[in-house]
Amino acid sequence: MRVIDFIVYALLAVSIIFNILGSFSLHRFPDVYTRLHGATKCTTFGTIFAVFAVVVHSIWQIKETNNPKYLQMALHSLVALIALMLTNPTGAHAIAKAAHLSGYKPAKAVIDAYETKLRGEIQ
Repeated sequence: MRVIDFIVYALLAVSIIFNILGSFSLHRFPDVYTRLHGATKCTTFGTIFAVFAVVVHSIWQIKETNNPKYLQMALHSLVALIALMLTNPTGAHAIAKAAHLSGYKPAKAVIDAYETKLRGEIQ
């Protein structure tokens, strides 16, 4: 095996670990907010490392074969990563705000700053 294969496999292993941690956070965390935080962070990092693996593999294949399809694969992966990095936090924020407005309160929260802001107590 080549060194580049080990790098790609290591990046994929890190990606899998983050995605598994995101799955566990959906099961183990106490409320919708911490579950959402764990799942969003872990799957975002998992996707980042998976895309890094694709890009590293593609760059290596471009160097070896001069085939332009690998450049296309790397660019498509990076565009998908950019889309995910823009939509994942936005979607998580929308879900959290909808959950709060629906009446789901954070578990074991001492201070709910969003609730006090809604009541107009802080600016």
